[in-house]
Amino acid sequence: MGRIKSIAIKNLGKEFIKGHGKDFSTDFDGNKEALGKIRKIRSKKNRNVVAGYITKEMKKRKRMGNV
Repeated sequence: MGRIKSIAIKNLGKEFIKGHGKDFSTDFDGNKEALGKIRKIRSKKNRNVVAGYITKEMKKRKRMGNV
């Protein structure tokens, strides 16, 4: 069981995927670095939560064949 993500985190993650989808993959550490290059997120925890959400979405898209 995982944590429930807030709507703000989901919207931010979807916005990043929509604008910079080619920069993200199914690798969490790579997504953290990509977020750092795209936009400075002050909170380390929030950066990690957004990177985790993006990783989850990219894995889901890969399974569905949308990547």
